[in-house]
Amino acid sequence: MFMVIDLFMPFLGGLILVICVMIGVAFLTLLERKVLGYIQIRKGPNKVGFMGIPQPFSDAIKLFTKEQTYPFMSNYLIYYLSPIFSLFLSLLGWLCMPFMIKMFSFNLGVLFFLCCLSMGVYSVMIAGWSSNSNYALLGGLRAVAQTISYEVSLALILLSLIFLIGNYNFYSFFYFQFNIWFMFLSFPLMLVWFCTSLAETNRTPFDFAEGESELVSGFNVEYSSGGFALIFLAEYSSILFMSMLFCVFFLGSDLYSIYFYLKLSFISFLFIWVRGTLPRFRYDKLMYLAWKSFLPFSLNYLMLIIGLKIFIF
Repeated sequence: MFMVIDLFMPFLGGLILVICVMIGVAFLTLLERKVLGYIQIRKGPNKVGFMGIPQPFSDAIKLFTKEQTYPFMSNYLIYYLSPIFSLFLSLLGWLCMPFMIKMFSFNLGVLFFLCCLSMGVYSVMIAGWSSNSNYALLGGLRAVAQTISYEVSLALILLSLIFLIGNYNFYSFFYFQFNIWFMFLSFPLMLVWFCTSLAETNRTPFDFAEGESELVSGFNVEYSSGGFALIFLAEYSSILFMSMLFCVFFLGSDLYSIYFYLKLSFISFLFIWVRGTLPRFRYDKLMYLAWKSFLPFSLNYLMLIIGLKIFIF
């Protein structure tokens, strides 16, 4: 009896978590369209229901009821499966969210997060290649090069924080930030983490995988209806997840406080604000930024923190 409950409760908890993330993603798309509208001095969605609030649901119905088309020359099976795989990986990362109820207890949560992030590259690469389109292939190759480049500095920034707390468990960030947030101890690191998160989630000004002005729409150019919807559900789920991690790492991580979710909403808003404000980078400058600026900076900060640990203890 107890074994059935032990198996059922994590499943039920995971299901509720996924549903809540999906609702969050739906309203994040609405927030983005509203904020971009006001940045560009227009209204954004305002016709459906009261102030356009049910708009995400009408978008979802429209996308999932449209006819599914697929290119005749595409590699059909993996073309069809890669958006599903992409969304699955994006939601899988949420399991390491540090709930105090020990729904899923991860002693190596940081490593699990890095594994999920690394696997996400494959879905974009396969989506681009299997479409059998030049634009899609170019978008996929760009995304792979970009994601792998920025993952290096992302891992090094994480390593600096891990040296501070001496543990791979996400719960430790809550205990160690009880009196002072890591934002005050490592403010430059926080800014670099935010820029790297933008690059990892393929957001403006680093959205080369789907550069509309250069590649029509990049790796997702051949997708329509449900496949397209799944790819963008995965992207916005990743944005929310990276915002949540930002709050956990730098802004105190008390998940049972309403302020945590206000901070999470503010960081998600920053993602949108950047999109409405900054133009797209040049591709060679993107690579230069990763290897010549962020990598040396994160390495130097790591050395500083190791030196401080040795000096203090």
